[in-house]
Amino acid sequence: MTDERFFTQITRKIIVTGHYGSGKTEFAVSLALLLAAYESEKLAPRSKNGLQSSGITPSPVALIDLDIVNPYFRSREQRDMLGKAGVSIYGSAFDKESTAEMPALGASLRAPLENSLYRVIVDVGGNDSGALVLNQFGKYFSDDETTVLAIVNANRPETNDLDGALRHIAAIESATGLTVSGVVNNCHLLRETKAETIIKGHVLCKRICEETGKLYWCDCYPEGIVSVDELSGLSGNLMPLGLYMRQTWLDI
Repeated sequence: MTDERFFTQITRKIIVTGHYGSGKTEFAVSLALLLAAYESEKLAPRSKNGLQSSGITPSPVALIDLDIVNPYFRSREQRDMLGKAGVSIYGSAFDKESTAEMPALGASLRAPLENSLYRVIVDVGGNDSGALVLNQFGKYFSDDETTVLAIVNANRPETNDLDGALRHIAAIESATGLTVSGVVNNCHLLRETKAETIIKGHVLCKRICEETGKLYWCDCYPEGIVSVDELSGLSGNLMPLGLYMRQTWLDI
């Protein structure tokens, strides 16, 4: 179960950036589902007649797909699954996934950004080029309600060492004018991920944070593939990831 501390550090708006192949969309989808479940728990406990007795109203959760660079592994592909979990999807001007390769953003995506009741996760395109789209929505991300996260996969060639990771983060900050405040370790090898894989990424991300003063946000692990018990030596928050975006036939 995810530590309560994990949720207390989540601001109203979370921007998810990362290198191509870092697993940022998988992270964004998993975070949206975790947050929706956490918010729904605010309705409990309930009285015997089924009426709400906690007195706390949950915040609606929205996931905004701003990836207009890569037509593959788009968070909106999981619209039905996310909707059933209580997560609203925004981004495309089209409703059909056959148009996923068309870089057209809908005006409705501004709604959750302007509604202070919403918790919002923003999934942007890979690298600094993908993050450029944030500039047209800059007015929504300049306050203390926003956290910008960099997803780092130490198994990607461009971010497999300290210098490469620092260049990658600096490029995103330069392109968007935003400051990355948190680093997420998502070192993985898809379904071949081992505990050692995640520990390898932890070492790199720890060095990044020591070098930059950024917050070490969490270590990700693929739920059902790596056990939490195998990561007991890691300090900080652990976040379970589902493999929602990766179809099994791709591993054949």
